[in-house]
Amino acid sequence: MQIPHDTRRALDVVVALVNTAAEADHPDGLADIGALRAFVREYAISDVGELGARDLSGVRAVRGKFAQVFAAPNSRAAAGLINELVATAGTTPQLTDHDGYDWHVHYFAPGASVGDHLAADGGMALAFIVVSGEQERLRRCEAPDCRRAFVDLSRNRSRRYCDSRTCGNRLHVAAYRARRKEAGAGASEQEEIVHGGEQQQGADHS
Repeated sequence: MQIPHDTRRALDVVVALVNTAAEADHPDGLADIGALRAFVREYAISDVGELGARDLSGVRAVRGKFAQVFAAPNSRAAAGLINELVATAGTTPQLTDHDGYDWHVHYFAPGASVGDHLAADGGMALAFIVVSGEQERLRRCEAPDCRRAFVDLSRNRSRRYCDSRTCGNRLHVAAYRARRKEAGAGASEQEEIVHGGEQQQGADHS
């Protein structure tokens, strides 16, 4: 699937933001303003001023909307959520080549809050996926103890885990061990049947 660089980057930020939500085994990744500042730095979110409590609340709200898009049962439901996101954010497309990057499109309005910034750029990136008929690529990890979001960019839409080197390998190893254990149990049972038959034959001859 061919995705423009700026759209791909926006999708990466969407996924990272969704995955900051608290789960049973880890706390909220946006627990305070310091965590939000760290997120903004890590993902090089541009045109962000001083951050405050309102920004933290706004970004958490956007995170919840993004999560709803990943959970949407069909493209119509996803489109409705995305339309709400980009409308609320006051989306204003503009070409820019800031910080040494080649020309690309920003969708957030000048002076927008960081929440509106993420809603506009992330919302339009998600819109690209829906318009392309690829909503099913917005997935959650299928590992039973992991629900991390990811965008399946494999050619045949076959990716099942957020990270094949961790969740994927871990489940493959577990399945292999289960098969070995089952095979071992079957062999032991067969051996008992054979030995039992031999003992019975010995008793018949005595």
